[in-house]
Amino acid sequence: MLWRTKFLNTVRGDLPFVSPLVSSLIPPLIPTILDNLYLDMNGIIHNSIHIEREDENVPVSEEQIFMAVFQYIETLFEAIKPRKLFYLAIDGPAPRAKMNQQRARRFRSAEATKKLKAGLAPGDPMPFDGNCITPGTEFMAKLSKHLKYFLVKKMSEDSAWKNIQVIFSGHDVPGEGEHKIMNFVREHIASRPLTSSPTRHCLYGLDADLIILGLISHEPNFSLLREEIKFAGK
Repeated sequence: MLWRTKFLNTVRGDLPFVSPLVSSLIPPLIPTILDNLYLDMNGIIHNSIHIEREDENVPVSEEQIFMAVFQYIETLFEAIKPRKLFYLAIDGPAPRAKMNQQRARRFRSAEATKKLKAGLAPGDPMPFDGNCITPGTEFMAKLSKHLKYFLVKKMSEDSAWKNIQVIFSGHDVPGEGEHKIMNFVREHIASRPLTSSPTRHCLYGLDADLIILGLISHEPNFSLLREEIKFAGK
């Protein structure tokens, strides 16, 4: 279930103050008119690892993950139906300070996975290594190749994709996904004619910092899209 948070710029004096529409459920039958849709892809990839399978004893394959990612993208596209642009960004190489943090975190994750594998009985399925979701790995190279094929196929066969601009920024492009998206948004704002109407942006992602990034964009129509979060026992 998808929820949309809308931010209204209250810095410019020519705009009225309106309370943010926090955790607003997207109506299934009422179309949401938005121009640009941006996807921070890493959250989608991580969610696609935990897909439901008929036999839980069989480990998830790369092909199943790829298909889950494609289905995820199609679901988000159909929910928003962007009119002008669709931007997909995967995390690329991070700055040095962040890279050191990532190495420490993934080292701890690898140690935990090693202990988990050591406790498996003979014949038990090996868990998928989430550390593969890292710029420069063989898994990410395969995923990027399949994603490019998927996007070209949709643009050539699906009429809803033919009249919009589609941009894909892969794991080989430096920068984290959300920052690559925001750099594009700033460049778009700078190049937009003053007489044109404000662009209606929608950004999908699971990171909490997307809330701040959306607010500091100073765009009067900026929405954040994410799934409904349900906590156990509540």
